[in-house]
Amino acid sequence: MINFGIIGTSKIADQFVKSARLIPDFKLNAVYSRKYETGKEFAEKYDAQNVFTNLEDMAKSNFVDAVYIASPNSLHAQQAIKFLNNKKHVLCEKSMASNLKEVSAMVKAAKDNKVLLMEAMKVTFLPNFKIIKENLHKIGKVRRCFISYCQYSSRYDAYKEGNILNAFKPEFSNGAIMDIGTYCIQPLVNLFGKPNKIKASSLKLESGVDGEGSVILSYDDMEGVVIYSKISNSYIQGEIQGENGSIVFDKINPIEKVLIIYKDGRTEDISMPQRKESMYYEIKGFIQDIKSGKLESDINSHFQSITSIDIIENTRKQTGIVFPADFS
Repeated sequence: MINFGIIGTSKIADQFVKSARLIPDFKLNAVYSRKYETGKEFAEKYDAQNVFTNLEDMAKSNFVDAVYIASPNSLHAQQAIKFLNNKKHVLCEKSMASNLKEVSAMVKAAKDNKVLLMEAMKVTFLPNFKIIKENLHKIGKVRRCFISYCQYSSRYDAYKEGNILNAFKPEFSNGAIMDIGTYCIQPLVNLFGKPNKIKASSLKLESGVDGEGSVILSYDDMEGVVIYSKISNSYIQGEIQGENGSIVFDKINPIEKVLIIYKDGRTEDISMPQRKESMYYEIKGFIQDIKSGKLESDINSHFQSITSIDIIENTRKQTGIVFPADFS
């Protein structure tokens, strides 16, 4: 049994626990919240025995083997490093941190303390992502990968009324690329590695974060194209184009339907059944790695997190998106 602590009591924390409880080796044993009443309510909901309002006390406690961090992006690095330095394994919600400097410091702390650090990017653990990787050879030489994730945020309605919530605040290292653009970038890095160069554009909102954007990632013999938005919806599919055919998938989060369309017109449905609780697979992988003594995930590797945040930071620099964390 792996005793987990959780930082945060938001909707994503709820989704995490509901998925994690399907895994026999998971036990939620501690909850951190700035307000005791909020933490107590969440803990009682999921039968957790311990509530903390002091993060240092939680990190030093014997109640926790691993922690899931679901706080704002700007807090990820300092919170993760605190737990890593106390020999706790860390599963950190995406984006892993504000910038490359912070992610690099987290990876160093994990290595120094010989504990597991993994970014909670669920897409790359999904059975339908795995089946894409396993079938890439069928479409021949890949020439383009296109991934779209555009989802109108309910918080944008509040933004337009003058109420700027955390999702649109630069002080929390938020915005479109940090929140959902990373869902496009990380799978692309997982499949094809680090690009040679990128070209980015975005729409900067008055609050200082991006509302939407696009990035072209150039490789030696192919290119990746990603588009993302928190201020509009999109209904187009993702596609990996090869010289012998294309792999088409319905959406990136989560991928549910995968089809190969060969250049001679034949089609092959390679979709895999998977749980509706899409966080299940990343949590299961994280727990398995802990139990086997691994210090880095083979799927959501340190390389993937470092390369992805480097692309995101480069994108922000090209498009004028700056966070207070960039100066700390």
